[in-house]
Amino acid sequence: MHTEPLAPVPETGHIFETSWRMGTADMDDNYHLRLDSTARYLQEAGVEHLDHTEMHDEHPHWIVRRTVVDVIRPIEWPEQVRLRRWCSGLSPRWCNMRVRIDGAKGGLIETEGFWIHMNKATMGPSRMSDDFFATMATTATDQRLRWRSWFSEPLDPDAAILEFPLRRTDVDHFQHVTNASYWHGIHEVADRFADLFAKPHRLVIEYAKPITYGENVQIHTVRSGDTVHIWFAVDGDVRSHAGVVVLPDPPREGTE
Repeated sequence: MHTEPLAPVPETGHIFETSWRMGTADMDDNYHLRLDSTARYLQEAGVEHLDHTEMHDEHPHWIVRRTVVDVIRPIEWPEQVRLRRWCSGLSPRWCNMRVRIDGAKGGLIETEGFWIHMNKATMGPSRMSDDFFATMATTATDQRLRWRSWFSEPLDPDAAILEFPLRRTDVDHFQHVTNASYWHGIHEVADRFADLFAKPHRLVIEYAKPITYGENVQIHTVRSGDTVHIWFAVDGDVRSHAGVVVLPDPPREGTE
């Protein structure tokens, strides 16, 4: 799994910024910002960004193909968070959106999402408008972005298995399990690898095929050194592949 640093905040170009206070419902038992809460923050920042650019009506439907979350320093409650969002790479139908989350007391989470612009009627990728593309391209170092998976490992038959029951609240308007709900699953297995989560670490989820409400989901995990491979599967059919890896030293720069 890749451990290269994500793209830094650009010096120029279109960068959207927002902030809010971290809620009590967003923290785990250590007062740290939870992974599923982080995923919701990314979603909400994306919606605010579209509203800010007045492009929400033209581009209302998106699905995430991959989410990368680098926890450099945990963000702890109570905290005011600052989110900066910009495009690091794009093509006419998808883009890499970077979000840097800074806590006022020094917490830092770096993220990147591979987002696909969708036509809800056809359930297929749809071209962005020329205006949207031009705005996002002002910070994109790659304007011919292609999809490349970060994972190649098949489901390990010897992996530890955890049942992952779904709830009706886990389903979105596409009738698929929401991306935030997958992070609930990561949180469920995190205590097994507490030593990794205590260090600066990277978490990645790639969404291969959707999960729908009523399916019997199992989380499979295998550890190899400082890396954990995680599969979300239904009857042995892998729907998403995830991983956790300790980031190399030294950690990156602090808050800006």
